[in-house]
Parts: sequence; C-alpha cells; structure tokens
Amino acid sequence: MATSTTVRSKNASSSATTPVERPRRRPARSGFSRFLKNLLIVLLIIAASVGATLYYSWQQGGITFFAAPNANATEQATEDEEKPAAKPAAPAVAPKPIFTSLEPFTVTLNDGQRSRILYTALTLRVEDEETRLLLGEFMPVVRDRVLKTLSAQNPFHVQTPQGREELVNALTMVLNAPYEPSSVKPRIANVLFTAFVVQ
Repeated sequence: MATSTTVRSKNASSSATTPVERPRRRPARSGFSRFLKNLLIVLLIIAASVGATLYYSWQQGGITFFAAPNANATEQATEDEEKPAAKPAAPAVAPKPIFTSLEPFTVTLNDGQRSRILYTALTLRVEDEETRLLLGEFMPVVRDRVLKTLSAQNPFHVQTPQGREELVNALTMVLNAPYEPSSVKPRIANVLFTAFVVQ
C-alpha cells in the first residue's frame, strides 16, 4: 500500500511542476479569405457550366468556332457598298372603297303571336366598279332578294348582335349569287346597316 501512495505522490508532484499542455487553437480565418474562397468556387462552377454548354452546342452543330467566313455574305456586303442608296418606294395606296346604297326597306316580321315592323337601310361595300354597275342594272332583283331575306327573320333574334351578324352573312350570301341571265358573280365585300329599327 505504501508503494501505491508514493507513486501517486510522485505523479502529483510531477504534474504540479510540468505545465499542462492546452490544445492549440487554429488562427481564425478572416472574412475576406472566406469570401475569396467562395467566389472562386462560384466562378469555377460558372466556367464549367459555360464550357459544357458550348461543347454540347458545338457537338450538335449549332456553333462553328473555326468556320471560314461565308464568301457569299462577303460578296453581298461588297455589292451593297457599291450600289447607290435606292430611293425608298412610295407606300402603296390602298384603293378607295366603293359603296352603293340601297333604298330603305320596311318589312313585317311575325313572331307567331303578333306582327312587328322592321325598318332598315343598307349600304353595300363592293370590291370593284363592275359589281357596282351590275347591282345598279339588276336593282329590282337585288331588292327582291333583300326583302325575302329580311321578312324571314325572327323579330327578337334579329335584334341581338348574333342575330344581326347572321343577317349580314345571309344577305352577303344571297346578294353574291349570280344574277340571271348574266353569269357574272358580283363581288360584295360587306353589307352595312345604316338604319335598323324594330317596332
């Protein structure tokens, strides 16, 4: 027992005389060096991404790095330089619209319960002078076709925008049919209402 006490006392005396070694601390990295390291990593990632994209595009044939300049483009550029500047072309003037007015129409419309009156005036937009002359020549037939189409309308439906649009389409189709005995087909671009009243 005496032996173990002396060993303990020797160890205690030796530990008292030798200084205790503390673990060394690493010097703290400065914020600037950490920023530079992060910046370098980001730049390397960007460079690798751009390089991979360029390589992929080059493999697909989208980019030619070492292509010879296009001889045709060079010749064209030389020709363009030699030519004097041409005067800009005058803008094309759109042809003036040709309109022909029809006398107003008054028709009786039946909805099954009572009669209603439709008063309307029409103007036709035609595509050429020949059509305008043809309509003037066949005006009784034109008016007859318009009256038959108008009198077949429902007084409630014709007052809606959709009904009016359907009426315009029906009138355009009826008026564009050839007039006998002439086989010339008129060219009516649009039917315009200048008056439209249902009473």
